Amino acid sequence: VQLVEPGGGLVQPAGSLRLSCAASVFPFTSYPMSWYRHAPGQERELVATITSAGGRGNYADSVKHRFTISRDNPKNTVYLQMNNLKPEDTAVYYCHTVYRGTWGQGTQVTVSS
Repeated sequence: VQLVEPGGGLVQPAGSLRLSCAASVFPFTSYPMSWYRHAPGQERELVATITSAGGRGNYADSVKHRFTISRDNPKNTVYLQMNNLKPEDTAVYYCHTVYRGTWGQGTQVTVSS
């Protein structure tokens, strides 16, 4: 099972960024997918979750109406579209599946002017 996450980086406040997570060797279409984040000195936070079929996601209050989780099942990929980014969104972002409790390697997102 492998989750690969390219796509982090540095972005200015109020900017946008899209993260992706590509899954392999894994029945992707049968499982919900989640994005978490971990900022220095803080606990890991569940950011968003999407069901196996897609559709509306569930979000942490801190990102609601700014972030959108989606998935492309034929491509075995889950996305996190992040808009109106704030400095407090700075963290390492991880995708996760409950299938064998697998985590991606994490990607750094830094929001700073």
